[in-house]
Order: sequence, then C-alpha cells, then structure tokens
Amino acid sequence: MMTAFLGIIRRDLLLAMRNRADVLSSVFFFIIVAALAPLGLGPEPAMLRTIGPGMLWIAALLSSMLALNRLFAQDHADGTLEQMLLSPEPATLLVAGKILAHWLTTGIPLIILSPLLALQFGLPAEQVIVLLASLALGTPILSLIGAIGAALTLGVRGGGVLIALLVLPLYVPVLIFGAGAAVAPDPQSHLFLLGGLLAGAVALAPWATAAALRIALE
Repeated sequence: MMTAFLGIIRRDLLLAMRNRADVLSSVFFFIIVAALAPLGLGPEPAMLRTIGPGMLWIAALLSSMLALNRLFAQDHADGTLEQMLLSPEPATLLVAGKILAHWLTTGIPLIILSPLLALQFGLPAEQVIVLLASLALGTPILSLIGAIGAALTLGVRGGGVLIALLVLPLYVPVLIFGAGAAVAPDPQSHLFLLGGLLAGAVALAPWATAAALRIALE
C-alpha cells in the first residue's frame, strides 16, 4: 500500500513539473496579492504590522483555492481517476497521496515565500516564526478541505465557483486561528487549535473525498 501511496505522490509531482504554469500561477497570485496590500493601505508601519499576518493568510487561502480545480480534473478527463478507484488499493490511501502532492506543490512554496513577503509589512522575527508555524499547520488543512469540495464538484459546469461556495465557510476557522496566532500575545492556543483541526482533517478528509469521488463517477 505504501508503494501505491508513494507512486501517486511521485506521479502527481512529475505532472506538476511538466505543467509548471499551473503551479506558478498560484505562486504568482500569492505574491501579487501580498505585495499589493501595502500599496493600497498606506505606509503606516503600525497598521502594516497589525494587518500583515491576516493579509498573508488571505493571500495563501485564495492561492490554495485557485489550485483546487486541477486536483482531480485531469485524471477525470483521461480516465485515470476511474482506474484508481477500481484498483485493489484503498481509495482513501490513493486520495491521500494526491492531496499530499497538491500541498507539496501549492502549500510549500507559499510557506517558503511568506518570510520574504512579511518583510514589507515590517513584521519582527518572532512574529514571522509564528506565522510560518501557522502556515505549516494551516495550509495542509486547506488542501484537505479543498479536496472534498473539488471531489463534490467534479465534472460540474462552473465547478470553480461551486468549490469556493463549498469550502470558504469551512476555511474561516483556519483563517481565524492562523492569522490570530501571529498577532495574539500567546500564540500557542491558536497553534494547538490548528493542530487539532489538522488531525481531524487528516482523519476524515481523505475518506470523505474518496466517497465524493465515487458518487461523482457513478
């Protein structure tokens, strides 16, 4: 089973490397949103430090959601997804591999770029470290929850809009705890809550996504 799991991850990473434009579009969107915010809000340092973590989290959330359309669409179009669900390997494990590959190609670049973008908001080093920790815990939740929305809207016309309507309400707690961790006097409680959400999402999201894919392909 682990061979199939690692094979799915390797396959999706190779496909992402061949279609770099799709991956880079999410990264550039994150950079553009985070870079334009200080220009539109003014140069006041105190205000920028206050809103900086929230703006970076909003940019990360929207960038992650932008990449959800391609999570299952290509495999659905060429029939690979149906063969995966018919294989003897557990569908939940294969779906988990695809979600992990999605996070590696979307979440990891955002985490790496966030310290550089945090400089324009004047965030101190301690706050940047907390922001990195919150993104490391929160971005996998975005991929896990987003996978459920992508599976439910698979093959539906206007699926991108429907995904946003489905997942945005579920993203709100992640956004609140993630952005709040960087500005709270005691960030540990926010990080612990993010950790709890991540544990719950890891346990439930692959199973729910696999069930939604089976329904979509029937």
